Amino acid sequence: MKAMLLAAGEGTRLRPLTDDRPKAMVTIAGEPAVSHALRWLVSQGATDVAINLYHRPEVLTDFVGNGSRFGIRVRYSLERQVLGTAGALGPLRDFFAGEPEFLVLYGDVLTDLAIEPMRRQHRTTNADVTIALHHPDDPTSSGLIAFDAGGRITRFVEKPSAPDVFSQWANGGVYLCGPGVFDFITAQVPLDFGQDVFPGMLRVGRRLCAYASESTFIDFGTPERLRRAEAWARQNTVGM
Repeated sequence: MKAMLLAAGEGTRLRPLTDDRPKAMVTIAGEPAVSHALRWLVSQGATDVAINLYHRPEVLTDFVGNGSRFGIRVRYSLERQVLGTAGALGPLRDFFAGEPEFLVLYGDVLTDLAIEPMRRQHRTTNADVTIALHHPDDPTSSGLIAFDAGGRITRFVEKPSAPDVFSQWANGGVYLCGPGVFDFITAQVPLDFGQDVFPGMLRVGRRLCAYASESTFIDFGTPERLRRAEAWARQNTVGM
């Protein structure tokens, strides 16, 4: 299985920790966060991963290298402008060509999710995209998702205001994507999954499905959540 690790983020809310490194290289439990991500990907069956880069890319490439130390093959995609979570796939169309599905992981997310049950559901439902969902601590800082009894997503709203909260399920930053997602991605054009691609797919009736999970998902993009990630990682193995 091939995977995409989204690691172009500057981590502005984590400064000064990210002044000299990308967000995916902040230290969690004694090692760069990217180590946790790559070990998790390998544990879930990924053999090849594309990593997009923007801010201080050499810090990550010098550490990860060709991926052999983690047991995975790595391809890098250097962005001259930030292409966003979905736009990052644009330059990698050839990398994912021929894959029945591929995995996307946000580089600032720690998780212990097991992918295989999610993949079985993805295939059974013939989904274009399956999104792992979790219960967020703060629904207004998340992409909220509503879905029907069959698991088909009916509504997706990125970071709604408090009066507009309509669901207790949120985007976990882990996706299984089929090739149809590339119908909504233009090469070298900045695009966001939550703001652009998922709403666009819903508007034309593409099949987006929810995988509601009680697994742990921690977005370590703020100092408070980074401390939570640190505490959790010290007590849990992430992909080991």
